[in-house]
Amino acid sequence: MTAEATLPSTSASPTARQVWTRARGIALAVVLLLTAAVVIAVIRSDTRHGELDPRSVDPYGSRAVADLLADRGVSTRVVTTLDEARAAAAPNSTLLVALPDLLTRHQQTRLHSAIARSGGRTVLIAPGSSAVEKLAPGVTADPATSFDSTLSPDCQLPAARRAGTADTGGIRYTTTRLGADECYRSERLATLLRIPETPGDGDTVVLGAPDILFNDHLDKEGNASLALQLLGSRPHLVWYLPSLSDNSATDTGGEKGFFDLLPSGWLWGTLQLFVAAALAALWRARRMGPLVPEKLPVAIRASETVEGRARLYRKANARDRAAAALRSTTRIRLAPLVGLPAAQAHAPEALLPVLSAHLRGDGQALHSLLFGPPPSDDTALVALADQLDALEREVRRP
Repeated sequence: MTAEATLPSTSASPTARQVWTRARGIALAVVLLLTAAVVIAVIRSDTRHGELDPRSVDPYGSRAVADLLADRGVSTRVVTTLDEARAAAAPNSTLLVALPDLLTRHQQTRLHSAIARSGGRTVLIAPGSSAVEKLAPGVTADPATSFDSTLSPDCQLPAARRAGTADTGGIRYTTTRLGADECYRSERLATLLRIPETPGDGDTVVLGAPDILFNDHLDKEGNASLALQLLGSRPHLVWYLPSLSDNSATDTGGEKGFFDLLPSGWLWGTLQLFVAAALAALWRARRMGPLVPEKLPVAIRASETVEGRARLYRKANARDRAAAALRSTTRIRLAPLVGLPAAQAHAPEALLPVLSAHLRGDGQALHSLLFGPPPSDDTALVALADQLDALEREVRRP
């Protein structure tokens, strides 16, 4: 049994150092991206853990305000599903919606139908444009946020006047509802709205920023007073923390498509991946331009150049290109031998009749040899090269 011979390495074979030099930029970019992702994840997990959760003692939690309300006889109950929040809405309770923007449009519609007839108080914490239009019809969120975080009441709402200045600066709102209290204005737009609901004694409070509920902000300005008055007007406080695992988030009442089952974050992530791939392609793309000749630093043997080019053709299975190169070179060498100019070497109607007359051979066979289809395999390519060599020797023979 014969073993396959190992082909010797040539100057076209990259060394380990060359491979590392080419790949180290990409490897460094990947390491930096992974490191940045880990750092961002750690920072976000440390600073925003339990945000607006009345059970959390973190800086952005709300355990302090829940304890102060308990000292004044107000019970706090945490719910995480829409059905629990709807069932808990009652005249003697305050429903606080911590993150209204996490609710789907279907959830927002169902929640508004429950709070509109509950007769209690609803407090919406920093709802965006879509959420506030669903949960508090007639209220519009301004796209520009407040520049100042600490603002003065500047309204007749008793709770705001007793609290004084507070950290309500954030999203600003306008309303067309009659009888609404517009407080803590920033450039003539309110960051706190109280909207009475009819029928009954219920109302809806829209707050532009959650700062007055955070543990580390509660002792500043009039934050504690304002928070206690807004949340302690009824004996029971229902603290609604929307959850992505709530089944009502996907219950739209109709048939759901594939894209309805995907979280919105995946769409943004996919878009970012496409942008990153496009930037990487632009970065690594070849700069197309005119060829610039340059002197080689060393002399390279012609046989080595031929061997290297042949290896490239073989690696790419480019038998058609290799055969075309062989035939073109042969025609260029044959044309002067039979008295034709080089410009007519690739014209079958000019080359073949003269060549047939010179050799007294079959013109059809010459056409197949010099202008025929590409070979089907490597064996046919080698046979074509041998036949072209034999043809050239025959023409050169005296």
